[in-house]
Amino acid sequence: MRELNKQQSQDTTDSGVEKGDYPRATNGVVFGAIVTFASFFVLMMSFCSPYWIESYEETRASFKNMGLWQYCFKDFVYPKYAFLKQFTGCHNIFSHEYYVIREYLLPGWLMAVQGFVTMSFIIVFLVLALLSLTIIRLPLKAVLQYEWLLVRLSYMGTAISSLFMFLAVCIFGGCAYRRDWMMYPKFNVLGWSYALAVVTFMLLGLAALILQREARQAYDARGEQKNLVMQMEMQEPGYQPPRHHHSQSRSLQGYI
Repeated sequence: MRELNKQQSQDTTDSGVEKGDYPRATNGVVFGAIVTFASFFVLMMSFCSPYWIESYEETRASFKNMGLWQYCFKDFVYPKYAFLKQFTGCHNIFSHEYYVIREYLLPGWLMAVQGFVTMSFIIVFLVLALLSLTIIRLPLKAVLQYEWLLVRLSYMGTAISSLFMFLAVCIFGGCAYRRDWMMYPKFNVLGWSYALAVVTFMLLGLAALILQREARQAYDARGEQKNLVMQMEMQEPGYQPPRHHHSQSRSLQGYI
């Protein structure tokens, strides 16, 4: 009896698929997810920190530093404002404090930078969700059957995010020293938040290259994944073969 049970268990493992016997995510997908997560962490720091550009401490200028969403001043007076009002402290760019000078603080090119960085932030977050589902295999059958599509979407998302961050870095770096934006631009220097944005688009580009290779390999192996899913469905207790197969077989027997 024991020999028969052993032989039956070997037959089921050879011809079928057990619960834990399914291909895990490749090392390339895991490494690409790690690089994407690192880029998202760096992007979040650059997105929230107000040090895209700052003034030298030795100059004691009224402008201190700014980010995508915040400006910091000390006794700053806007010359084109009719009333002599001094702006001091750090406030959000959409706050009531900066309402009268918002057009000056938020030119069109800076709005473009905000848009590119925001879209990149959202896309990378969605890519991390797709990669997480791919790695943990949830839901199992859907991931095994459409893994090539999930990895390809992740590759496209990281590539588009890298392009958006590249455009944001180029636009901000080229317009940060315009004289129609900040007064005395020679007193300012690009800060560490801008440097993190540069690192972000480089990391996203690296993740896109890794995921592109993995997406190509997953596309080549999509047939094996579909066969594996079919074997898993056939081993389920309530499995019933499709009815059209029976009808075809009966019709063929009738002709024979």
